[in-house]
Amino acid sequence: MQLKRGSTNGITDVAGVQTGHVTLYEELNEQDTICTGVTAILPHDGSLFRQKVRAASSIINGYGKTAGLIQVDELGLLESPIMLTNTFSIGAVMQGTLQYMLNDHPEIGDTASSLNIVVGECNDSYLNSMRVPAVKPEHAVQAIAGASGGQVEEGAVGAGKGMVCFGYKGGIGTASRVVEGYTMGCLVLSNFGKREDALFADFGKKDMETTDGSIMMIFATDAPLDNRQLKRLAKRASAGLGRTGSIIGHGSGDIAIAFSTANLYDHASRSAGETVSFLRDDHPVMNRLFQAVVETTEEAVINSLRQAETTEGRKGRVVEKALLD
Repeated sequence: MQLKRGSTNGITDVAGVQTGHVTLYEELNEQDTICTGVTAILPHDGSLFRQKVRAASSIINGYGKTAGLIQVDELGLLESPIMLTNTFSIGAVMQGTLQYMLNDHPEIGDTASSLNIVVGECNDSYLNSMRVPAVKPEHAVQAIAGASGGQVEEGAVGAGKGMVCFGYKGGIGTASRVVEGYTMGCLVLSNFGKREDALFADFGKKDMETTDGSIMMIFATDAPLDNRQLKRLAKRASAGLGRTGSIIGHGSGDIAIAFSTANLYDHASRSAGETVSFLRDDHPVMNRLFQAVVETTEEAVINSLRQAETTEGRKGRVVEKALLD
């Protein structure tokens, strides 16, 4: 039986989570079109550096160019927004996010030493002239500053502007589930699959000069989980991908990041220990949370298609909107 959806069926149904987009689109000439952007996910509306969240990642297939996941998995903490963009713009987005955080936190780089910024990507070069460096640091700042709760904008927006999924226009999709008083939300950046692979619709077949593609999957929950449990959640994203028809191809970057807004980690604390409560691994609620990950992954991918619009990109290429019931 399918779990109950959250009130907006989005990652922002987890209290405090916010999302923001900056979308870039400009026809430069007959060959080149800027068709890309930046998406920001903020785990809560306070200081992410001073009040860190528990987090973990799962690299399902590692053909990707993320930043910051080594430290997330080492320490089990996230201390910046999660940023999404195209493959060649990780550096610019990282720089802009760093500047945003430095402006708000004078201790970073001084008394607090360093900062770990997390950036994920997908390759949008079928529609976007990715060799033209259109994404600038200020676009990352704008995406963070403009982030809000409530209904998440989906489809061909932000980092999803130039993405292609199952041969149709993909991009940003989201979904949520309620599990025994806890909420699980998922946001994806979808950019993978061939039409003939889709299991949720009969798309037929169309030859396109696209790569194996990639997907970034971000999970938020208010369930009290530690970083080991969050990694277990993130691993279940592969089951949700399988439901859509993904074969997790050789050249695909399939990466999941999960965080919990419960039990914030106080950066300023100097206590030698802390007392924190987490869910038991063998409690039935854990299986329901696993189910929520699978369901929200599948639905977020489908929603990324349902909400996207037909888009024209570089070299006059057109990627159509999928017609879904």
